Amino acid sequence: MSMQLQTAPEIGELLSLRGDIVVVTGASSGIGQAAAEVYAAAGATVVVLGRSETRVADVVAGIGQAGGTAHGYAVDVATRGAMDATLDRVMREVGRPTVVVANAGIAGGASYRGDGRLADYSDAEWDEVIATNLTGTFETVRAAARVLEPGGRILVTASTAGMRTDPMVSYAYVSTKAAILNFVRQAALELADRGIRVNAIAPGPFKGTRIGDGKTEISPEDERVWASTIPLARMGTMAEIQGPMLFLISPASAFVTGAILAVDGGAVALSHTAF
Repeated sequence: MSMQLQTAPEIGELLSLRGDIVVVTGASSGIGQAAAEVYAAAGATVVVLGRSETRVADVVAGIGQAGGTAHGYAVDVATRGAMDATLDRVMREVGRPTVVVANAGIAGGASYRGDGRLADYSDAEWDEVIATNLTGTFETVRAAARVLEPGGRILVTASTAGMRTDPMVSYAYVSTKAAILNFVRQAALELADRGIRVNAIAPGPFKGTRIGDGKTEISPEDERVWASTIPLARMGTMAEIQGPMLFLISPASAFVTGAILAVDGGAVALSHTAF
């Protein structure tokens, strides 16, 4: 019995987003920007959302200069009703979204290894992270569920910090990212009947994000510390998160829902600190 191999064009279709309208929150920097750029390169019309109107405009312009199609709106996902209003605007001005990526998130202060010890952790820091990371994700996914049609996809950015303890980020951050995992699974169960897939990506330490001190640059010492926690012995780069982000909303993952994909250089698999 002979097997007919797929041709290159057919394989390419597995990762094609032609005809899709993809909305990405937190897309004005870091992982969200990297995702928006690869989605545009895969043929999607991308809607870039972020709190900074200037940074959103810069990302939209960069995608356009690279030959992609993008629109941008300034929005704070932590504001109640903001995502419903934004998706309504997207439908009026761009078209009905087929994919919504709930990526927006903030770090919420230092870890207990720094100034974020439990007894000193402030109500304001806790509340801000809950509002953005957890309530903002809820608002985004709920708004998506109201507008997506069968075949729609939702991708949520979680973190390996939600899959295990992580002393290098804040209490609020690990708490919200852990909660997001079961939220994604629950939403996947409900929306499966409507033909909508819901998955999460859980990045480990990546260079180029604003998680931590709000800067995209990382000191050599911090990079060394992070690298020591990873079996591949280095932090990830933005280019290395783009493939997994693309896979989880593409036809290549058509039978995947309720999944949590760790992209972490093996960090979650590590159950010991040293031999």
